[in-house]
This record gives sequence, C-alpha cells and structure tokens, in this order.
Amino acid sequence: MTALAPTLQAFFTDRLVRERHASPATVAAYRDTWRMLLDFAATRTRKSPIRLDLDDIDAPMVSAFLDHLETHRGNTARTRNARLAGIHSVFRFAAHRHPEHTATIARVLAIPTKRFDRSIITYLTPAEVAALLAAPDLSTWCGRRDQAWLQTAAQTGLRISEMTALTCADVHLGVGAHVSCLGKGRKQRITPLTAGTVTILTAWINERGNDPAGPLFPTRSGRPMSRDAVEHRIAVHTATEPPRPARA
Repeated sequence: MTALAPTLQAFFTDRLVRERHASPATVAAYRDTWRMLLDFAATRTRKSPIRLDLDDIDAPMVSAFLDHLETHRGNTARTRNARLAGIHSVFRFAAHRHPEHTATIARVLAIPTKRFDRSIITYLTPAEVAALLAAPDLSTWCGRRDQAWLQTAAQTGLRISEMTALTCADVHLGVGAHVSCLGKGRKQRITPLTAGTVTILTAWINERGNDPAGPLFPTRSGRPMSRDAVEHRIAVHTATEPPRPARA
C-alpha cells in the first residue's frame, strides 16, 4: 500500500472530523478537491488512483492541476486558491506522518496562492433577479432544480456552501416556513421563506422525493452539487438572453 491512501483516510476521518470538527461543507470541499486531483494525476501518470503515492503528487503535478482548473474548468483565482488550501492541509498533515517524503511535501507547501483583484461587492437589481429566475428551462429536470435553488438563494442570501449542504430535512414548509442551515463558524441560521419560495420548493421536493437526509438540490447522480457545478450553472443562466416582451 502506498503512503498516500492511508494518509488521505486518516486526514479525513481523524484530522477533519474528529479533531477539527469540520463542517460538512468543508469536508465536501476538501473531498472534491482531492477527487479531482487524483483523477488528474491518474490520467497524467497512467496509474490507478489507489496506486498513486505522495511522490506522484509532487509540485509540478499540483501546479499543472491548478492551471487545469483555471484554463479548462474556468475556475477563478479565488477558487484555485481554495483548492490549493485543501491540498496544503493534507500535505501539512502528511509531513508529520511521512518524513521520508519531506522533500516532495516541502515543495508542494511552497506553491504560493495566486493574487487577484478583489472586486467591489455589488447587488442585483430586482429586474436582474427576475431575469435570472426566468432563465432556467422549466421543461427539464435540471431547469426546475436550478429555478428552485436560485429562488431560495435570492430570497435567503445563503452562501454557496450553505446552499449545497442543505438537505430536505432543513426545509420547513408549514406554518412559519423557514430553512435551517449550519452557517459559517458552525452557527445555526434560521431564515424565513416567502410564499413564492414555499410554492417553488414544495413543487421541487414533491418532484425529487422527500428524502430527509438527501441533498435538497442534488446532481443527476443524487450527490450534492459542488461549488464548481453551481458556478457553472450560474454562468449558464446569466448568459441566457431574457425573453422579449410580446408585441401589442
């Protein structure tokens, strides 16, 4: 067995969950990072992911992966840096367990984050929100799902990580309708829902099936949507030309 496999397992089960009590969103973000990195490295090395070792995930491999995120997946510098943080966390953990790989680990930890201009936060106008909510194709399953989470996000202001972590059990559509989530800093947040959002969510949950433990907004395979998937779907819908008003 290589050093990488038990290190990853120990990092996720011992370090993240037991020691740091990381939120499900943090665990999912780190998991997705390493899933993509292992797939990328396996393709480059022509090895099965289970045969990859720490020395296979060296600095040139990690740098190539980060470039791939930006050039082929269209990730922003901010997302690239978040992925790098997940990689650095595992390698810092590995440094205490596998000193025989110190040289490789040190070079990976030396990869810097990428600088980027911090844009001024702006807000959508009511007309822009209406156009975005009208963009999904409601004749498709993905379109109806996207309308539901766009409506929920626009009304509640939840972060992407909070949206993707929602389960069906987190939504209460009866009297005092609200959504409950574990926010930043592991703080419980309760956000009321408007009648319009309740109507859309009710229809969506009836369609997807009310599985209390299941993700509220799943992918086709039933898994929670990743941040990359959300960003991609938003890009698709913001590029959709709004319907033109009918002529009198």
